[in-house]
Amino acid sequence: MTYIVTGAAGFIGSNIVKALNEKGIRKIIAVDDLTDGTKIANLSDCDILDYWDKIEFIDAIRNYQFPIKNINAIFHEGACSDTMEHDGVFMMANNYRYTYDLFLWCQENKIPLLYASSAAVYGGGAVFKENRKYEKPLNVYGYSKFLFDQVLRRHIKKGLKSQTVGFRYFNVYGIHEQHKGRMASVAFHHFNQYQQDGFVSLFGEYDGYASGEQKRDFVSVEDVVKVNLYFLEHPEISGIFNLGTGRAQSFNDLATATVNACRAAENKPPLSLSELVEQKIIRYIDFPDALKGKYQSFTQADLNQLIDAGYTDKFLTVEEGVSRYIKQLLKH
Repeated sequence: MTYIVTGAAGFIGSNIVKALNEKGIRKIIAVDDLTDGTKIANLSDCDILDYWDKIEFIDAIRNYQFPIKNINAIFHEGACSDTMEHDGVFMMANNYRYTYDLFLWCQENKIPLLYASSAAVYGGGAVFKENRKYEKPLNVYGYSKFLFDQVLRRHIKKGLKSQTVGFRYFNVYGIHEQHKGRMASVAFHHFNQYQQDGFVSLFGEYDGYASGEQKRDFVSVEDVVKVNLYFLEHPEISGIFNLGTGRAQSFNDLATATVNACRAAENKPPLSLSELVEQKIIRYIDFPDALKGKYQSFTQADLNQLIDAGYTDKFLTVEEGVSRYIKQLLKH
């Protein structure tokens, strides 16, 4: 049997390919857009069966001419994840229509589809629960993910021919995100700023939160992969699921964990937040006007639906996950 991973040279996709390899799976078709050829570094230590360009792949799917049979499952991670991209024509074609057409092909051929949705569907709301009344995306990226989630809900009501699962990723960090530029995780940017400048900058007081105390649900890509593989092993479960830790932690927590992981590698003792601020290793800047009214000051995944689906493994804390991530970055 063969697996397909779209966005295979990207952040989450490449981590899924690696995890499949670790399970002894080598028959993997990697699908991606390698206009940015540097992304191939993410697959250099992976084994795959074949590579397809994204355009060739989706053309074959739309025309029902994909030549390889006996597909075990598709992990659909390929998408534009730039929340600042305002080209709606591009975003809807790349994220919404691509996913919809792939879904129809998977249903016709009875192939499980596990795809990347996003916590961006919740917009500026305060409740992060997989329910239509809490969903109001603020940008076209969030809307492109939201719209296909609604398609899936309609098809679930009518009855699916094969498993389809959407994962609403929260703030994912981890190895193989270096190509994402400004859309790489805060942990990645903190690491690079500390390595270059010797300090980390955080937003100051805003939206009722003290400096650096805005909170997000930061989830390690290690846990994201584990959840994907759990659903692969449970093809009887379909639906839309939040994929975060269920635990909001502050940017202060993240910066402290990042700096202390770097200090540990330098054989230096850890410092408390107050010590880091006092020594100007953590610094605060004015909240930018351009982000006011467009910024999520708090996110936290409601995991009840995921738990009801039988997933019980504990998620890494920021302190645990970032420490592991920094060791990987320093090794590479």
